[in-house]
Amino acid sequence: MINIIKQEIPFDESLKKKLEFICDFCNTTPTFINGSIRKIAKSNLNFVEPHKVIIKNIIFLVFNYSNDIYIKNLNNKIQLSELGNYIKSIN
Repeated sequence: MINIIKQEIPFDESLKKKLEFICDFCNTTPTFINGSIRKIAKSNLNFVEPHKVIIKNIIFLVFNYSNDIYIKNLNNKIQLSELGNYIKSIN
């Protein structure tokens, strides 16, 4: 039987403040969900689940200490500085 160990990763406070500032500027409220590390016991396999930020019913994926934001999946990437323009274009 495979035993999967899940450890929650705390959200980086500076990244969270940046995202809150951008969302305040765009008159939206974000919802933050912490990411996690999933490990398979007795192996060296690990999976890092990114943090999720929900803005206007769209899930954005972010990693601590990164300036990239992924839209819905890891294929669509924008810079943190472009997030405000993207949120405004959703309307």
